[in-house]
Parts: sequence; C-alpha cells; structure tokens
Amino acid sequence: MNLINKLSFIFLWLFLFTGCKAEFENGVSDIDSWDMADEFEPTMVHPGVLHTNEDCEHIRQMIEEKKEPYYATYQELIKEPKASAEYSIQGPFEIIARDGTYASTKGKAESDFDAIYLNAVMWMITQDPAHAQKSLELMLAYAGKLKDIDGNDTALMAGLEGIKIVYALEMLKYTYDVMTEEQFTQVSDMLKRVFLPVWEEFYEVTPYTNGNWGMNVLKSYLAASILWNDTEMYKKCVNLYMYGNDNGTIAHYIDGETGQCQESGRDQAHVILGLGAMATVCEIAWKQGNDLYSVFNNRAMLGYEYTVMYNLGYDVPFKTWTDVTGKYCEWTEISQETKKKNNGVDVDRGMKWQPCFYMMYNHYVNRKGLSMPYTTELLGIYQELEYDGGHPSYGPLLFNDLK
Repeated sequence: MNLINKLSFIFLWLFLFTGCKAEFENGVSDIDSWDMADEFEPTMVHPGVLHTNEDCEHIRQMIEEKKEPYYATYQELIKEPKASAEYSIQGPFEIIARDGTYASTKGKAESDFDAIYLNAVMWMITQDPAHAQKSLELMLAYAGKLKDIDGNDTALMAGLEGIKIVYALEMLKYTYDVMTEEQFTQVSDMLKRVFLPVWEEFYEVTPYTNGNWGMNVLKSYLAASILWNDTEMYKKCVNLYMYGNDNGTIAHYIDGETGQCQESGRDQAHVILGLGAMATVCEIAWKQGNDLYSVFNNRAMLGYEYTVMYNLGYDVPFKTWTDVTGKYCEWTEISQETKKKNNGVDVDRGMKWQPCFYMMYNHYVNRKGLSMPYTTELLGIYQELEYDGGHPSYGPLLFNDLK
C-alpha cells in the first residue's frame, strides 16, 4: 500500500469509523416519516432516462473525433451481437421468469431485452434507422404477447429488465419520428400491465429482500415516471430512495460512517449490483435537475469507495449489520467471494468486476471535482469494455465526462 493510500485508509478509519453498525435500528427510524420529495421537482426533459440530447451529441462527437477512451469502447460495443440490427429475437413469451416453472425463458428473454436497450443505444450513437427499427420491432413483439412475470424473483426481474425497455421507448419516442403514437402506446401499455404492478407491489409489502432488489426495482420505477411524465410517481421514487423502509434505499444500504454496505457480508457481486443500480437512480435524477448523488453527505460515493477499496485488496472495517428485514444479520465478516462464476469457478474478491463505475466516477470526480482514490485506481486497471445486462455498461463511452 503506497503512502497516499495508507493516509486515505487512516483517515477513513479515524474520522469515519466509530464502530460500524446499521444506522437505523432494526430498519426503523424517524427518517422514515420525513417527506422532502416536494423539494425534488423534475424538469421532465426528454429524452431524459440516463441520456439527454446534449449527452447524445457529446458521445457522437467523441466517436467522430476518435477520442479515447470513447472510441475504443465503441469498437467493443459494436462487436456485441445483441447490439446488432441483425439480432434474431429469442422470444417473445407470454410469461417470463428467472426461476420456477418458466425459468427456461430467463436467458432468452433477457437477451431480447438487452437487444432492445443496446439497439436503442446504437441508434442514439449512429442514427442508423436499422437500429431504431430493430429495437422497436422487439418491443412490439413483447407488447403483443407478454402477459406476466412469474417466479420467486419476480420483483428482481421486473427491476433488472424493465429499465431496458423504458430507456429504449423513451429514446425512440423523442428521437425516432417513424415510431407512431399507436406503437408507443402498445409498448407503454405492456409496461403498465406487466411491469408497473410488480414495481409498486414491491414497495407496498413488508420488506423481505436484500437491498440490491430494491435498488433495481427503483431504477426502473423512476425511469418509467419520466417516460410517462408522472411527477407524483417521480417524487414517490425520491421518497423511497431517501426515506423508504427497505434494504434497497440509500439510508439502509450504505452505512454513513464507513461505507459498509448491507450485503458486504454476503458477497461482492451482489453489493456491486446494488451500487450500480444506485448510480443509475442518481444519474436519472440528475438528468431531471435533481441531485440524489449528494444526499446524506455523498453517501453513495462512500459506499463505492469502501467496496472498491476492499476489492482492490485493502483492509476495511466491518461489523455485523442489522438489516431492515431482520433476516440478513448473520454475516460476521466481510465476504471474500464474489459468487459470480468465471468459466465455471467461483472467483475471489476483485476478480470479477462489473461495468458500473464510470457513472459514479464521472459525477463525483469530473462534475464535482471530488476525490475517489480507490475508484480512480480501479479504473486504471479495469476499463469496462464488456456488456453486463445488470448495468447500462460501456461507461468510458456512455457515461464519461457527461454534464
């Protein structure tokens, strides 16, 4: 560990760590009764789910000028088969699921939803109508057939996959004149019929999951509020993010003293999945004029730095966590595993990164001029050149130096 990193760790330990514990005893605090969402008025700029027109122009300019790391990342994106306008649909299906009776649909449906998103991204970048048409074709196929999401992982699937459709529909509605209002309504109605009830039910029932679920549900829910110009729905999402009684909220997922995450004792892959969803929530809100990145003294940054620090091989403080559900309190030490298969073998911490770091880095370092020493170190060795369906991915291209 070099001198700078040693000093950073000592500072983290002395000034932040006073005995890591869940900030909210048993997941309950007066904070749950606070209502400040009225302070967050969305601008309802369109397109406004992760990328605005200004962002799109910036990305296109960087590619045209062959600026790095944009151009090299773009070269990787165009190699991805699911980003191709020649992609062949694997479905559609009437019922989709991650497990249970309809588990056989998981990989194929996820592939189709990836292609919906990635072709919308390719349309945004290239302005080649073949990509817009492919994305629309896939969405309409599911709009005409999909009836339900099934299985124990219903909420997680709705959260992970819903945003891909929302992003594409939002982008095409405001940039692709060929799409008709009737086609937009068909896809929108499918989202309202199949996905929206799952998102809303998740926050109406007693909390029962680890926090990455709630964060992923919330990112899709928030994105949809922009698609539908629903200001009240948007404010509800802000309230859930800041004050909701669920493991998947900023207050209950990240400890405000150390940055330890609710799932840090579980495994690193799920922590990073949750943090990536958190970044997406914050970035969506930023595009609507609201700064969720800064809430609770930049707590999202603290969670990222703690997790990256550990996965780079440094020591971090850890204490057993008392979570909102009371079910996930048995972890007495930080997990050494990612539990994410790499060629069929479990890999140790830090050996299987996920492409979700540029978004946070771009905000705190590029926009705000703050320091993220461990994330900076990580991005020196990990370039986010691959696609991961759990995250928007391709950060050096899509979320680099955005305003």
